[in-house]
Amino acid sequence: MKWNKKYTYQILGPLLAFLIWNFSELDPTNVQVSLMAGIAVWMCVWWFSEAVDLAVTALVPVLMMPILGIANVKTVAQQYTDSIIFLFIGGFMLAFAIEKWNLHKRIALKILSVVGHSPASILLGVMLSTYLISNWISNTATTMMLFSAVFALIQETKHYITKHQKKFAAAMLLGLAFAATIGGMATPVGTPPNMYFFKAYKEAFPHLNDLNFLSWSKIGYPISICLFLTTYFCLYLYFIKNKVELKIDKHHFKTNYKNLGKMCYEEKWVFSLFILCIILWFTRADINFGTFNYKGWNNIFPKNKFVDDSIVAIMAALVLFLVPSKTDKGKALLEWEDAKKLRYDIILMFGSGFALAYGFEISGLSNWLADTLHLLSNVHPLFIILGICIITTIISEFASNIASIQLAIPVMLALQKDLNLPPLLLMIPATFAASLGFMLPIATAANTIVFGTKQIDIKDMFKVGFILDAIGILIITFMCYLMLS
Repeated sequence: MKWNKKYTYQILGPLLAFLIWNFSELDPTNVQVSLMAGIAVWMCVWWFSEAVDLAVTALVPVLMMPILGIANVKTVAQQYTDSIIFLFIGGFMLAFAIEKWNLHKRIALKILSVVGHSPASILLGVMLSTYLISNWISNTATTMMLFSAVFALIQETKHYITKHQKKFAAAMLLGLAFAATIGGMATPVGTPPNMYFFKAYKEAFPHLNDLNFLSWSKIGYPISICLFLTTYFCLYLYFIKNKVELKIDKHHFKTNYKNLGKMCYEEKWVFSLFILCIILWFTRADINFGTFNYKGWNNIFPKNKFVDDSIVAIMAALVLFLVPSKTDKGKALLEWEDAKKLRYDIILMFGSGFALAYGFEISGLSNWLADTLHLLSNVHPLFIILGICIITTIISEFASNIASIQLAIPVMLALQKDLNLPPLLLMIPATFAASLGFMLPIATAANTIVFGTKQIDIKDMFKVGFILDAIGILIITFMCYLMLS
């Protein structure tokens, strides 16, 4: 049998892990730090090299964490059923219905009729609409909401892209995922790390009244807009410039949209559910606007913390299976045959991200990484902020955004007491950095969703993501230092 390069990487992953387990001592007081680091390195080698399918790599935590004594198999397996996975399942059920009744084509053609002049304008249109929506709801919900339309947009332009169609598709999908993540930075309610930080800050400094919706937005919008523009130009230069050409009459998409005619009964039902989901996602949680507090609809339930965005997606999915179709007599808007298209490999990838984050936390590896920040205690505040952003970003590539900030905030509070610096100068950069994570498919749920289309090469995602992480760190560092010090 001819030796394939992937066999080398298949061996290299566990070999490096074995060397770390047996010949490194990251924390002399806690052997589990090195054990978890070995698992992370093993998975990274397999992810970056694609030595095995990414879903196969996703099985490593559920095998190795119990064997190495980091966590029992039942607890690790539970990480693969996090509530966000049900947001993913329900969201994709809605996406299947949108696709089944051709609503995605109608939405895509409407977008293209406005911005479909060139690959660059289409990319900007997709990213800008995603960014603005993600200011107000989670990046996962935003990505799920727009995924069908963007994928249909790619299909609609396939025959008119004269070369490098896959590069165009990769730019659109990464633009969707990255803009959803960046948009969440702008407002306190845009992403879970921001909301967690608000709560933690109010508890730690109840006597200070220097943080509200407006004061956050004064920092959040400049940083997120700078990062948005940087991301757009990076994706344009890497994937589109001098590579992708769109040969089409400027009125083509408008004509095609008119030719679709009026919405059918099924389209109206699916569209109504789609709009209802958007409204419910927007209005679920409380929003503190500084001058007044908006009370979310989840307050009607006795345990409002039990209700999150996944409830909305699952509700929509159930309705789709219940509402009868007029076109297909005796059938519903969505049948289980339609749902069989669900990507279980992506569910496994989601789960592995949560399992890895859990392993980082309980093994002490996250604390070990965070403790390295104390080495910066005697340096200039600018370099302290830079170190905070680098460490938090590294953690956020492997752990969820909320897990990253939950780890970082206690460290920031301890550093703030040691250094006697303004607390916002340390805590806000850490919160922004927790939302960075552009290199790996598991870094954010948005990344995982778009990577599951198999339109993106992991080496491209890694290269562009590394550049964006580095630029994002510098933008957050310098802008926070200038605006908060």
